[in-house]
Amino acid sequence: MESPLNKKTTFGNLVLVAAITLLFGFFVGINGKDIWREIAPRLGAYVSDELDFSSVQKTYEVLDNNYDGYLDKELLIEGAKRGLVAAAGDDYTIFMNRAEAEEFNKDLSGDIGAGIGVELGLRNGKVVVLRVLQDNPAMRAGVQAGDVFLAVDDESVVGLSSDEIATKVRGAVGKSVTVKFLRGEEEVTFTMTREKINNLSLVVEYAGDVAVVRVSRFDEDTGSLMGKAADEIVANGAKKVVLDLRGNGGGYVSAAQDVLSYWLDNQVVLEEKGKWTGDNSLKSSRGKAKLADLKTVVLVDGGTASAAEIVAGALREYSKATLVGTKTFGKGSVQKTVDIGSGEMLKITIAKWYTPKGINLNEGGLEPDEVVDLTIEDLNANRDPQLDRAKEL
Repeated sequence: MESPLNKKTTFGNLVLVAAITLLFGFFVGINGKDIWREIAPRLGAYVSDELDFSSVQKTYEVLDNNYDGYLDKELLIEGAKRGLVAAAGDDYTIFMNRAEAEEFNKDLSGDIGAGIGVELGLRNGKVVVLRVLQDNPAMRAGVQAGDVFLAVDDESVVGLSSDEIATKVRGAVGKSVTVKFLRGEEEVTFTMTREKINNLSLVVEYAGDVAVVRVSRFDEDTGSLMGKAADEIVANGAKKVVLDLRGNGGGYVSAAQDVLSYWLDNQVVLEEKGKWTGDNSLKSSRGKAKLADLKTVVLVDGGTASAAEIVAGALREYSKATLVGTKTFGKGSVQKTVDIGSGEMLKITIAKWYTPKGINLNEGGLEPDEVVDLTIEDLNANRDPQLDRAKEL
């Protein structure tokens, strides 16, 4: 049986604990944010500073009370978000609204909608087929590179831009489109059923014992496509490889790592250094380097950027490849995308990347080992001196 003294002591302790708890709660309530800011770094957490938007609200009030016109509040808020992100001063840190985010994701995945599967371009003032994409309606119908667009669904397209013609060719999946071309001196017409375009990020062609691997972007499928290509190259007995990264604006760093794994075995392919990410060494995978002993030339140009520069830079620094073409774009930073709700997205620079020898390419780019230009005259004449020189090397 508990004594009255013990009961009194216990009650007193409870009162003391309650008082301390209330006092602590009051203190935390007033200073909680400050306390969290002190302890968060020790817990590995990050606390963002708060911005005082009172001046922004004041600006809006003055605008609203004086502007002779209609103010769309949603557009004003979007403009504020866009301006806030742009003020970071980094070209690669951007705000995207819903439509822009959707377009960004489509571009990254190669989703160009439904069509016939050709790449268009202007040659000698005429819109022509530059390339017929594999396993698509145009290839099955017999469309060829060099065909000049004359009409789409019996409507002349002569004089239209390549973008305008592409828009007319595209349409709903399952709907047919008739396209008339000029091939040499002959007019040829094809009726094709539009399909969702199978726009592979990596394709392989052969010129004798040279395998030409064209990588247009680094997406989620590039690594697996490179694996299949490596097996095919070995099986076909190719002795040399041209890795064409011209016009490749980058994509996923992980895809670049995957591609490099077929030349480099468990070697550092880049160093990432960031304020919040820390310093990280990214390596190629072990046991995949099936192309390590094949003489390789990498084609680059001013459109070769980011993940494509990672691949080109690493292959050269490990003496696995010679670079041919023109100076690359020069993008030595890494971005991630963050969904901020309502379909909107931020693309944020989170780190800088460095080649295995510690070179950051921001504003510098990679100088090729052998400079070979590709002129408008070359394009109009359907010549590719860069690829020709790569094959020679």
